[in-house]
Amino acid sequence: MDIDVDGQRVQVGRVIADKAHTHPNTRTAPRQRRIKATTPERVDQIARRKAKGSTGGRPPALDPDLHKLRNVVERRLNRLKQFRGLATRYATRAAYHRAEIILARIVLHLR
Repeated sequence: MDIDVDGQRVQVGRVIADKAHTHPNTRTAPRQRRIKATTPERVDQIARRKAKGSTGGRPPALDPDLHKLRNVVERRLNRLKQFRGLATRYATRAAYHRAEIILARIVLHLR
């Protein structure tokens, strides 16, 4: 799956998500596009798999060190949400929204 980053197409190689995104359908979509997913399992999903026994399937792989990087991204996004215009998305055009993000990043860098 390609995404547009600063006017350039970038191939997504891995999705790092939290436990809220562990539904089987959410795991299937990236797998169909050959994108690796790093997402921990919820407790109820582990219990359901154990209850099914051998038909429960293989548990999804989780790299704990890679999953820790999600925290860094999460904290940076939360710092940007301090700026009300970014959090509520008042900018109607993508260029304006991008400019707000750049200005907020500059302000946070100068602090």
